[in-house]
Amino acid sequence: MASSRTQPLFLFLAHVLPLLMLEISGLASSFVVALAGASNQRGNEEAETLLTWKSYLDSESRYALSLWNRSNPCSWRGIDCDLLGSITSLNLSDSAIHGTLHHLNFSQLPNLVALKLSNNSLFGNIPLSMAYLAKLTHLDLSQNKLSGNIPTLLGSLRSLQVLEFSHNKLFGPIPQEIGNLTALLTLALTDNNFSGSIPDSIGRLGNLTILLLNENKISGSIPSSIGNLSKLIQLNLRVNNLGGFLPTGMNNLTFLTYLRLSDNDFIGRLPQDICSSHALKFFSASNNDFIGPIPRSLKNCSSLRRVRLQNNLLKGNIADALGVYPYMYYLELSNNELYGELPPTLIQCRNLTSLEISNNKISGTIPPQLGNITQLQRLDLSSNYIVGEIPKDLGKLKLLLELSLDCNFLVGHIPQEVGALSNLQNLNIAGNNLSGSIPTQLGECSNLLFLNLSRNNLEKSIPIEIRTLQSLQHLDLSQNVLTGKIPGQFGSLHRLEILNLSHNWLSGSIASTFDDMTSLTSIDISYNELVGPLPNITAFHNATIGVVRGNKGLCGVIVGLSPCTATTSKARNKNKNLLLALIPTLGCLLCLLLVLGALSIGCRRVRKTGASSIDGRNENPWAIWSFDGRMVYESIIEATEEFNAKYCIGVGGHGSVYKAQLQTGKIVAIKKLKDSLDVEMASRKAFEREIHALTRTRHRNIVKLYGFCSSSRHSFLVYEYLQFGSLQDVLNNQQIIATFDWNKRVNVVKGVANALSYMHHECSPPIIHRDISSKNILLDEKYEAHVSDFGTAKVLQPYSSNWTSFAGTFGYAAPELAYTMDAKEKSDVYSFGVVTLEVIMGRHPGDLLSSLASLSSASLSNSTTSHWPLKQVLDERAPFPIGDVLGQVAFIVKMAFSCLNAKPEHRPSMQQVSEAISAHCSIMISSSEDLKLEELVDPRCFP
Repeated sequence: MASSRTQPLFLFLAHVLPLLMLEISGLASSFVVALAGASNQRGNEEAETLLTWKSYLDSESRYALSLWNRSNPCSWRGIDCDLLGSITSLNLSDSAIHGTLHHLNFSQLPNLVALKLSNNSLFGNIPLSMAYLAKLTHLDLSQNKLSGNIPTLLGSLRSLQVLEFSHNKLFGPIPQEIGNLTALLTLALTDNNFSGSIPDSIGRLGNLTILLLNENKISGSIPSSIGNLSKLIQLNLRVNNLGGFLPTGMNNLTFLTYLRLSDNDFIGRLPQDICSSHALKFFSASNNDFIGPIPRSLKNCSSLRRVRLQNNLLKGNIADALGVYPYMYYLELSNNELYGELPPTLIQCRNLTSLEISNNKISGTIPPQLGNITQLQRLDLSSNYIVGEIPKDLGKLKLLLELSLDCNFLVGHIPQEVGALSNLQNLNIAGNNLSGSIPTQLGECSNLLFLNLSRNNLEKSIPIEIRTLQSLQHLDLSQNVLTGKIPGQFGSLHRLEILNLSHNWLSGSIASTFDDMTSLTSIDISYNELVGPLPNITAFHNATIGVVRGNKGLCGVIVGLSPCTATTSKARNKNKNLLLALIPTLGCLLCLLLVLGALSIGCRRVRKTGASSIDGRNENPWAIWSFDGRMVYESIIEATEEFNAKYCIGVGGHGSVYKAQLQTGKIVAIKKLKDSLDVEMASRKAFEREIHALTRTRHRNIVKLYGFCSSSRHSFLVYEYLQFGSLQDVLNNQQIIATFDWNKRVNVVKGVANALSYMHHECSPPIIHRDISSKNILLDEKYEAHVSDFGTAKVLQPYSSNWTSFAGTFGYAAPELAYTMDAKEKSDVYSFGVVTLEVIMGRHPGDLLSSLASLSSASLSNSTTSHWPLKQVLDERAPFPIGDVLGQVAFIVKMAFSCLNAKPEHRPSMQQVSEAISAHCSIMISSSEDLKLEELVDPRCFP
């Protein structure tokens, strides 16, 4: 029955189904044809878009894309397509493309998944049309020259997984819309000019594994939302302006293998649990203001390869911080406040190539087992409190390139085994208590470039084996007790540039020792027992008296050194040298006579209203202003109403200072001599002395002399006007002092140091000021220091004893001037030290100087003064310095103490002082309570 009913249905399907299949097949064919047509049309549009962009590129770029033509774009270089022929990938990285993206219409490339154009020369802005690339997962425009902002519309690219804009010239803030890219795995914005803060929205990128924002100008603090990035593997924020405390959420980033926070302004503690998962390999947080202990999780973080935490304020026992690191090859903890002895676990770090823990408070001895770290190339334990002897086992470090153990308390002999370090390039063991002789085995270190054994107790003669150090460029053996002659074999050191043998007991003649050392540019042989003529080499030609002072009988052409006499068969040559030395001296004296003669003639010509200039030979004596002398003179008389008292801004020993605004609108300072007969002669000498000194100097930190007038009516000098007056005035002004912060104070000290260094070491002959005090240092509107009042200045004439009467200000004058009147540069150095302390303390340091004067540096630790904390002497009217500023202030105090040494020969030169300040040296301290003044008086190691 059922069978009979279904039979008609089967008959119907048998006839109708074939017809339906034919119909469906026809429709499908029509659809495929239509789809192919649409795809072909899309491909043509995409090809036309790319060809249009190509036409706007330069000729070299078009040549690189020469295969881009009217053919199928899927066959073009750098192009990938899908099955339907639509472009999905454009990869032209490393293709030397030069041009912009402005003419590339991204709206015509809707199926693009990957856009890779890195390492080309693309410039201009990132086009807004990129926002049409809805399917884009990989965008790489790194290593180009793109500029402008990141378009906020890029936040619509929700499929994006990799965004790389590194190494461009992009600027502006990182847009908040970046947080919309929730699929992002990599965000790389390295080496641009991005500013502003890290957007809080970055915490929404929960899939992010790589975040690179380093080398920008990003400021503010790290947002707390960064703790949401729990999948992060690499985080690089180095070299920015970031600051503040690290968010506690960073402890959540337990999968980090790469963390770099260096070169910012972070404060507070490092994240303690940063390596709780034992994944961290590379950790850098150097050059910040981090305090507290090294993160506790690092002790058992055996995965570590490279750690750099130097230049912070980290504190704690180093033995509690370090563990065993089988893979670590680089460890630097220098310039912190770590203490304790080097942990024995260090010797198990067999892959270490660099170990640097300088400038801390490490004590104990150097473990001999360090010699078993055979891969070590750099070992720096300098500026600590390490005692004992230098282990002989260090001679096993055959790969060592640098060994720095200077400024410690090491004793004993230099081990002979150091000669086995054949690859050594830098050896510095200065500033210790080493004794014995210099080992001859040092001559086997044939690759040495730098050798410093100074400030020890090394004795006997200099070994001739040093001549084998043919690569040596810097040799310092100063401040030892070396005796005998300087080896003649030194002449074979043809690459030596800097040589310091000062403060020893070396004797004999050096006439032929240095004849062949043409590369030598700096030499110091002062304070020995050397005799005879100086070698005829460039190093001595460019030298000052300071580098040869304190010897028995050296002679030569250096200004201030006795000329060599003609008593031998070489008399003719010596007379020539003497003549060469006298000619410039006589020339200078002749020039001075011409200036003074012109001054006298000029004043006779303009007896009532005449004015003279710096150059008496100029018919228009005020030509440096492009004014007529008579007119300028009259303008000054008119501006001051014949030197009316209401224009007076200061009174000195030889005259008064007036403020005058000339007809041109220029404001100048006028120093008018007193007219009374009892001071006329002294004032006249000071007047001439100041002219003579200031016409020889041109320096930004020395007050400018515009001109001068000497007549029967008025005698005055015309200077630049400096708004804030003297340093003494600023320190006594309760209103101005509020703006005189520590950076400005450091800059004032730096300016005075630069001026004195210039006068002592760059002027020929040198000039000493003899009255450096706070009243003779003027400040402009930017608090830039200018040394003034050269009325007592003295030019150190050659072949003269330079003895003179007392000059200066009591309270600033060097103590040796109480029993000797020999004018020397080191007297200025002492005065500079007093002024420096005055700047730091805000008042004259009389009480502190009295305490120091009654003590030797050796007994300082027994003094009540030595237990003063640094904070007690800082000017309380200025906000308390923190971080690196506190370190700089402490360094300057230490430097000032060095300048105040009772023995002039132990004071640093102003050149040393200037270079140290310009190098932005600082002492790493966490608070002034932790630093006592006794720690800043260290005769072993001038900073």
